Amino acid sequence: MRQPTFTVLSLLLLSPSLATPAPHAASQQCSLFDTRCHNHPPHPWRRLSDALIRRIWGLPEKQKGKGAANGDPAAVGGTPARKLLARYGEDIVMRFNITTAEEASALADASDILFLDVWEFNENWCDIRIAKDVVSSLLGLLPASLQTSHVALMQDLDLAQAIFDSYPTPSATQSHDGDRSFSPSLKTSSQSENIFFQDYQPLSVITPWMNLLASMFTTHVRRINVGISYEGRDIPALRVGVHPTNDEQQSSPRKTVLIVGGSHAREWISTSTVNYLAWSLITSYGKINTVTKMLESFDFVFVPTLNPDGYVYSWETDRLWRKNRQPTSLRFCRGIDLDRSYSYQWDGDSTRQNPCSESFAGDAPFDGAEAQRFAEWAKNETENNNVDFVGFLDLHSYSQQVLYPYSFSCYQEPPTIEDLEELAMGLAKAIRVSHKGHPYQVTSACEGNVAVSKNSKDGKGRKVLPRIESSGGSALDWFYHELRVKYAYQIKLRDTGSYGFLLPKENIVPTGKELLDAVLYLGRFMLGEVGFETSGAPGTASEEPVLKVLQHDEHGNVEETQDWDYEDSPMELRRRRKR
Repeated sequence: MRQPTFTVLSLLLLSPSLATPAPHAASQQCSLFDTRCHNHPPHPWRRLSDALIRRIWGLPEKQKGKGAANGDPAAVGGTPARKLLARYGEDIVMRFNITTAEEASALADASDILFLDVWEFNENWCDIRIAKDVVSSLLGLLPASLQTSHVALMQDLDLAQAIFDSYPTPSATQSHDGDRSFSPSLKTSSQSENIFFQDYQPLSVITPWMNLLASMFTTHVRRINVGISYEGRDIPALRVGVHPTNDEQQSSPRKTVLIVGGSHAREWISTSTVNYLAWSLITSYGKINTVTKMLESFDFVFVPTLNPDGYVYSWETDRLWRKNRQPTSLRFCRGIDLDRSYSYQWDGDSTRQNPCSESFAGDAPFDGAEAQRFAEWAKNETENNNVDFVGFLDLHSYSQQVLYPYSFSCYQEPPTIEDLEELAMGLAKAIRVSHKGHPYQVTSACEGNVAVSKNSKDGKGRKVLPRIESSGGSALDWFYHELRVKYAYQIKLRDTGSYGFLLPKENIVPTGKELLDAVLYLGRFMLGEVGFETSGAPGTASEEPVLKVLQHDEHGNVEETQDWDYEDSPMELRRRRKR
């Protein structure tokens, strides 16, 4: 790339940060939950920067509308294209409320028989995408109690419209030829964020964007691959961190946090959020004290699209595609669920007879090519490259949950359950107290993905009901148990069902911001700057309820003490789970 162009591009990528104070000044003003660390005023030349990005990336001045992008030149205005209507126009999303084991088993069997697309399920509900003309067949397979215990979340073309709206809009990259002046009062659609996060981005844009970050921030960013997909695509990643330069001192294993998205192709918000986290930490180094300390103490590896083949397919062919693109024993049912393909507690036998299942685990452990190669990369890092993985965040959507191991069983607790619960509650609270942050539920990955009877007949309280889908072979359990990652979590992002996998693009930045505060909390937790403290002598009445979150400054002094809701504490969480 020619030097003048590279210089301009550098300015564009850094544009949201140009108005911030010098590094030392910013370090004094920013704190963990200070929105000033993440929000900056808009710049009067934002539209000029957009135009330059379009030229550098070779984007058209006037991009075709979403209808044309999907192969339908007749699509106009806000009407979904004919191909979208033909594919999704007769589909709806139904939510079933499950309270008994009979209901859970019947719904699981019906989903398998009718090859239904189970979107999400937890202790309260199960969402299923289904064609309207199949609804009667589904209800005929269900007990009478479920005949009325359901509601339509998306109907009357709502699904097709939401899919249409998830693709980039013409206004995101349209020409601004009429804007001849760049006055200080000029407003843009994005008040402070990089143009990259105004829309969901295809892999053809994400990959050069990642390369650009690595080429601009050579002091603390390196572009790597963590594997090759089944169809031969790179699985791109960014390694972010500042390493000590003292060659005389023998280095200990580099503590590393792995943040992954896109295991399921249609969960675009997970890919965008990983990119947002990477961009935020990269551009904040040297400006925000917390980030600077984190990157000097840990490496962060960001993998936005673990399933690149499926992600591309979700852009070009089927927006709701979930699995990878491997062939199966049934020619017309391709794909393996990567998050059911890992070797630890793999239970593919439950889905082996149905390659059409959205949770098909393959014919053997690690049958999913991307999961196998990603795991091989991670093991090689620990065995040969002096890496110690201490944190693992696997981002998914949807339902707003922070989930810890195990996924395969609701009856077996991990050996470090107390530490996992403690940090999980901290992550959830960091999200909730973030600027316009949403509440996230905290539980084990098994209990967070299965219906639970709250009043079982045996009088023993909560009873785990039969699962709607298989549960073993998850990345969460493998990294925690096999790779011994102490703090391993699966985080399901926004929302709780209004849009599901089709979260509007206006949520990209807010979701990124609330997860950024969670990552900042994670970093400070591992640095020992935040944690729990009990007050009162053991055995006294004041021992349990007084839990504090202590936040320290860079010198180790307490700068803020925040009361912690007792009902959110790990102590109370364990108590509720044992009832």
